[in-house]
Parts: sequence; structure tokens; C-alpha cells
Amino acid sequence: MVRVATVLESWRSVRADTAQAVEDFPPSELDFRPAPEVMSFRELALHILQAGHGLTGLLLEGVENFATPDFRERVKERGALVAADADARALAAALRESVETRCQQLAQQPPEFFSHIVTRMDGQSVTRLEMLQFVKEHELSHRGQMFLYLRLKGRVPPTTRRRMAGRS
Repeated sequence: MVRVATVLESWRSVRADTAQAVEDFPPSELDFRPAPEVMSFRELALHILQAGHGLTGLLLEGVENFATPDFRERVKERGALVAADADARALAAALRESVETRCQQLAQQPPEFFSHIVTRMDGQSVTRLEMLQFVKEHELSHRGQMFLYLRLKGRVPPTTRRRMAGRS
């Protein structure tokens, strides 16, 4: 059985590395994109922030169906925490603040909140806890892109730095 506290702590850890990646990226190059059709580094960070905050906001509001035509608009309404042109410091701070706020709010929910079934964007029925796990996995996917962008700029991602420091 997966425990809520474990999922929340894991999400905090993932988010800490996402925010650190933002701080590690060259500040004057936040709009870097390796190809025209992909999101820039800043857009990835904003997407992570807005999707995580918006989706968990909808969960906390009791939304049961995420497979609606206005789904993206409803997420956007709950996700604009910084300006689209925010600098690295503001973006990293918003990433940290958002996950802390949402984790505190989610931790206050009773166990039955997390076992309740909702419909995910793809129409799949999942528990709210599984939906929260999906939010974290979504962030991990985009964080992986951010780490690749860091590598393209000659920077070592925070997770690799930690692993390498443990070898000394």
C-alpha cells in the first residue's frame, strides 16, 4: 500500500530538484529551446508549476472529472503563480512555495479523500492518490527534459551532483 505521506515527501523531493535546476540554468538563457517545436527551459518550468498547482487545486476542490473540454482552462485559472517572463529566482521560489502549500493542504485531508475515484484527463478511473502520483510523474517527465537542457548548456543536474558527491 502506498502511503500519502510518502507520495507527498517524494513530490517535495522531485520539486526541490526542479527548482534547483531552474537556479542552475544560465539566467540569461531561460528561453533556450534545443529545437523550435519544443518548450523552452522557462516554459517547461512554468508548465510544471502551473500543472502541479492547478491539478492539485482541482483535486482539493473536489473535482471528480478531469476529462472535460474546459479542463486546460480550469487548470490555468488555478496555476498562474508568476509572470510568464519570471526570472530564475522568482520561478524557483514559486516552485518551492507551491509544492509546500499544496503538500500541507493535501496532508490535512482525511484518508477517504485519497481513496475517492476520479476520472483522469484520458478518461481512466483512478483514486485521488493515484492522480497525485500522476502529477508527480508528469513533473518527473518534464524535469528530465530540463536536465537534458542543463546538460546541453554544460551543467550537471542536481541529482547527478548528489550521486557524484556520495562517491567521494
